[in-house]
Amino acid sequence: MLTTESPSHYNHLEQMPVQAILDAINKEDQTVPLAVKKSIPQVEALVEQIVIRMKKGGRLFYIGAGTSGRLGVVDASECPPTFGVPFDLVVGIIAGGDTAIRKAVENAEDDWKQAWLDLAPYEIKENDTLIGLAASGRTPYVIGGLNEAREAGLLTGCVVCNEGSPVAKACEYPVEVVVGPEFLTGSTRMKSGTAQKLVLNMISTAVMIRLGKVKGNKMIDMQMTNEKLVNRAIHMIIDELGVSPDEAESLLNEHGSVRGAIEAIRK
Repeated sequence: MLTTESPSHYNHLEQMPVQAILDAINKEDQTVPLAVKKSIPQVEALVEQIVIRMKKGGRLFYIGAGTSGRLGVVDASECPPTFGVPFDLVVGIIAGGDTAIRKAVENAEDDWKQAWLDLAPYEIKENDTLIGLAASGRTPYVIGGLNEAREAGLLTGCVVCNEGSPVAKACEYPVEVVVGPEFLTGSTRMKSGTAQKLVLNMISTAVMIRLGKVKGNKMIDMQMTNEKLVNRAIHMIIDELGVSPDEAESLLNEHGSVRGAIEAIRK
């Protein structure tokens, strides 16, 4: 039996008081970061290879089904506002298309060929990277996409929550985060989903830092799409240059970004 499908450590959940349910879920959740920590060497190896290819113009793609696919879409969609990169530099693709983000699409994950077809409009190139996301590690949609990607010469990786899975075997740089049985048996949107989210945070953030999209500890290329982010940008300029709030705001308006303001003064 797959670890992700193994029985919960808890039984008779319907008889538990709410506080007991919440305490048990929280107790299980606390084990996830420790499981992720064990996988850091695998994450590091994958990140190093992604950076090499992205410096040559490559892009990063995530493919997955269900919760895994949704997490890939979320991580990809956060990269442009956070790091100021083009919307098509990091792309999340979910089995069943965008409809599946909100509503399950029947049998979408069982098609071995569809992932590569879904990637076709992006005109995939050899410096691109494909990461398969599958808690079970056995999703046909993901396995098929990874197999095609390897044949095309792409860098391939994955994030799975079982050891020795078909998905891991289909790629060059697997990341295996084994979190154990779910509180609700087989509900991989819980600990497994949390683990995948943590790893995706690590991958995209580390890659962007290595690509020069961060200065110090600040998102100097972020998109300023609301008042909160404009204020954050002003404070970044103040911290970096030691200017007054009014001067910082003026520099931001003049140069259009935190990076632009800082570089203009530093030159």
